[in-house]
Amino acid sequence: MIPFNKPPYVGTELAYVREAVEANRKISGDGPFTQKATAWLEEQTGSQKVLLTTSGTTALEMAALLCNLSAGDEVILPSYTFSTTATAFVAVGARLVFVDIRPDTMNIDEKKIEAAITDKTKVIAVVHYAGVSCEMDAIMDIAERHGLLVVEDAAQGVLSSYKGRPLGTIGDFGCYSFHETKNYSMGEGGALLIRDPEYNEQAEIIREKGTNRSNFLRGEVDKYTWVSYGSSCLPSDMCAAYLYGQLLEAKRVYDDRMKSWTAYYRSFCPLQERGLVQLPVVPEGCVQNAHMFYLKCASLEQRDVLISFLKDKGVHAVFHYVPLHSSPAGMKYGRFDGVDAHTTAASDCLVRLPLFFGMTDDEVSSVISAVLDFFDRA
Repeated sequence: MIPFNKPPYVGTELAYVREAVEANRKISGDGPFTQKATAWLEEQTGSQKVLLTTSGTTALEMAALLCNLSAGDEVILPSYTFSTTATAFVAVGARLVFVDIRPDTMNIDEKKIEAAITDKTKVIAVVHYAGVSCEMDAIMDIAERHGLLVVEDAAQGVLSSYKGRPLGTIGDFGCYSFHETKNYSMGEGGALLIRDPEYNEQAEIIREKGTNRSNFLRGEVDKYTWVSYGSSCLPSDMCAAYLYGQLLEAKRVYDDRMKSWTAYYRSFCPLQERGLVQLPVVPEGCVQNAHMFYLKCASLEQRDVLISFLKDKGVHAVFHYVPLHSSPAGMKYGRFDGVDAHTTAASDCLVRLPLFFGMTDDEVSSVISAVLDFFDRA
């Protein structure tokens, strides 16, 4: 069976973990490898402040707290996303306002956002699906005109960009994930990117269990104490060491994944030309990171039959998100604004193919052959 995913492993990670344990003797949070990984991310993205977190979820939760939302405030977001995009804002008492997606990129439809704004709206949360950017110029213009904050859920978008700007750095806050399913991994982990320095100290306090410990470590106070709400958001330095090894090989990982993605795209273009499937769309000005490759079939029934057919051929393919607005929690905590013209329909038709670092040419060819065989038979 060709798996859907294999956690990335470049070969140097364990040496760095060993260094953290044996040489540094520092395995809790904010050790030398946390600092190295953070510095790498700040340099690569140009972000003035990056904070490693225990997960992408934690990064989103910190962003929601920094938005200073009150009970009843509204957050506009796409329904086609993972639950944590929503739960981070639910946790601070906000109401969710779901809007439709674009059928080409599967991202929030920027043209549907303004109609969903009310006097209670405080935040627009965007999700860069498959590492392909939302239309950020239009979204930032809407946010500026209405005095709203923008949170980028860039969990899938590490090293992707929009018009030369790294994803996660365009909005007020950006959130990365380093889960084992992502391009770069520390098993479980994430990062919060902050655009405006005025939020730095508050973010550090939230991340450090509500204390001003970061100020103390910089020598800004003579002792640290509890000053506000917070949680334990620091990843182990062992995990940061694992991530650091992969970040140093980021170009190698990117090129490897892009090679597989491009082979898929070129091989399936004839299927799209025959009207049998729809392929991923990367708009002009967007640079993607080959996080995933998907096909959109003609119907839910065809999608399910394709997944079953590929399984019989030894290929593990999967569907993706069930729209949040149709879930029990989505109906409890939010509402859908406007018409669901594309969210559910696109969700029903989408199938994701295996794509991971180190995927062999034979594995890619086997997946391609199996998909082509299915549509030839159909």
